[in-house]
Amino acid sequence: MLCGLAAAMVQARTPVFELEIRDHLFIPEEIVIPANTKVKLVVINHDVTPEEFESYELNREKVILGGSKANIFIGPLAPGVYPFFGEFNPRTAQGRVVVE
Repeated sequence: MLCGLAAAMVQARTPVFELEIRDHLFIPEEIVIPANTKVKLVVINHDVTPEEFESYELNREKVILGGSKANIFIGPLAPGVYPFFGEFNPRTAQGRVVVE
């Protein structure tokens, strides 16, 4: 029981940032997060088609079905710019995580 409570407390302190997918675009295109901090991205896909959140620099890939959402944990990261894109619509679905 104590392990569950400790995990819930750690999770409660994890900053949460929302990212939407609409019309094969990431909104907002840029997310600014704190350096050296683990964060949770909540990616909400408002499109009817699936999209894959892909980032070589963040070492993450996750398919988000149409009309659903997914949680993606990243960090802690050093200051810098980390691009990401939609694997299924790479020309339009582009963005970046800016770590300050």
